[in-house]
Amino acid sequence: MDDSNNVAGLLRQQALEFPERVALLVPTAVNRNGEVIHTSYTFAELESESNRYSNGLKSLGISKGSKVLLMIPPGFEFVAFVFALFKITAVPVLIDPGMGKNSLLSCVESVEPDAMIAVPLAHLLRVMYPHYFSSVKRQVTIGWRWLWGGKTSKQFQKLPDHEVGPENVMLSDTAAILFTTGSTGPAKGVVYTHGIFKAQIEMIKAHYSITSDDRDYPIFPLFVLFGIAMGMSSVIPKIDYASPAKSDPKVAVNQINKQGVSISFGSPTVWGSICEYCISNGITLPSLTRVLMAGAPVPDRVHDSLLNHILSPGASTHTPFGATEVLPVCDITGREILDRTAAMTRIGAGTCVGRPQNGMHVRIINIIDGPIRTWDNSLAVPTGEIGEIVVSGPIVTQEYFQLAEKTALAKIIEAESALKMHRMGDAGYLDDEGRLWFCGRVKQRVITTRGVMFTIPCEAIFNTHKDVKRSALVGLGVAPNQTPAIIVELKKKANKRTRDNIRKELLKIGSVNPKTEHIKIILFYPEFPTDVRHNAKIFREKLKVWADQRIKTREPGGEF
Repeated sequence: MDDSNNVAGLLRQQALEFPERVALLVPTAVNRNGEVIHTSYTFAELESESNRYSNGLKSLGISKGSKVLLMIPPGFEFVAFVFALFKITAVPVLIDPGMGKNSLLSCVESVEPDAMIAVPLAHLLRVMYPHYFSSVKRQVTIGWRWLWGGKTSKQFQKLPDHEVGPENVMLSDTAAILFTTGSTGPAKGVVYTHGIFKAQIEMIKAHYSITSDDRDYPIFPLFVLFGIAMGMSSVIPKIDYASPAKSDPKVAVNQINKQGVSISFGSPTVWGSICEYCISNGITLPSLTRVLMAGAPVPDRVHDSLLNHILSPGASTHTPFGATEVLPVCDITGREILDRTAAMTRIGAGTCVGRPQNGMHVRIINIIDGPIRTWDNSLAVPTGEIGEIVVSGPIVTQEYFQLAEKTALAKIIEAESALKMHRMGDAGYLDDEGRLWFCGRVKQRVITTRGVMFTIPCEAIFNTHKDVKRSALVGLGVAPNQTPAIIVELKKKANKRTRDNIRKELLKIGSVNPKTEHIKIILFYPEFPTDVRHNAKIFREKLKVWADQRIKTREPGGEF
């Protein structure tokens, strides 16, 4: 074992080399001019605070292997506590609060945390639903403590900042448990090791040419930690992380330009809103050199707006492809999308997500609805054929926390390395250039008597209509005798036109493409249900239930 394996050592290294460099800029207020006021913290201050927190946590009996539920918004305390837990080899548990109360409570119950560090409202939830938090024996409150016991972060801040060296770990030791969003099924706790975190950081840093001179704007909370580990200054977005798509783009633009942000990672929905605001107001983002967008296919117009109207010459946009279980797998630039793949996407080729990152291997296998224990070359399909995407490499997580059956469904043991490959649950194919094309979730495919239809290729064809904001392919009825239907969310300005005319135009668009010529049902839905984290992943399962009911109750000869 080696203390250099501990991911907490990366913060310590930054504090030793660049103690006075700004690590975090945390928004505290917005002035009368709409400008965001920030409080800055240096790497030395962050390291000192994490030492105090480490000593405080150890005094509570939190130690190696303790599972600690963290419910803190991204900011100074969040980063300091995560690295404090890494140092003492306790295991932070991160659950997306936007998944909804019932799902969140279910996740808490399943992971059985030993301790909880949270803001008052989260502790109030614990008091109101004690059954789900029955395993929690120690608690720390960020801010005012109300009717419960335990310590507060302010009490920890009064402790001496005696240096706490990262404890020895093996690269295979558990570092954290990160829950999936649950957008395509029950949320699952993904086990991250210190080795996987370090491999991710090295891969991301190298691929996107990140240096300590960069200034980050992490719209995804987890990337606050990556930014600090890579030595970047991170500007914390002034957004509601439980509902990022509702954030004010004016505030984001103010932060990016005033703080000289050079790199940012966020959802295509958030960046779409920022682009609309910039274009409408003639605003550019000259300091921003790299924009990463993920969580769902990125509309061409977002890449076009950024590259041709908002960013400076030489800047780049990227769409890294991956999942909570393995990120990043592939990457493609916005320029390649606009120049080479967008036209193919519009006629149903799927969404190109680029080539595998260094060290990552992508295979396409026959779609099998069940576990596959060990890898066999006979599983693979030929180049160009759609199947399930399977990946291997140094950043592939190996298990879900205490979910042996789910792990067996998602992993394939590679005999030579004894490591597990990850089944993405996504459909796609590899082209002759080694690029991966994404075609949608395997579970959301539509199985008809004429064959299998995949969501992303079909939807892209209908999305070319000027009044369509987005669309969703669903299968009415039960496989393998499903009837394909397209559900459409219209742009707001489309309300001036009759749905009947739009429906006829959509049916005509679909009729001239072999992938969609058999779709005869078009339904309209006011606003699609989507995941909170990205506000981009469409809950097609919910739309299918609605569509099935809509068809059943339709009057004979009536409008769909």
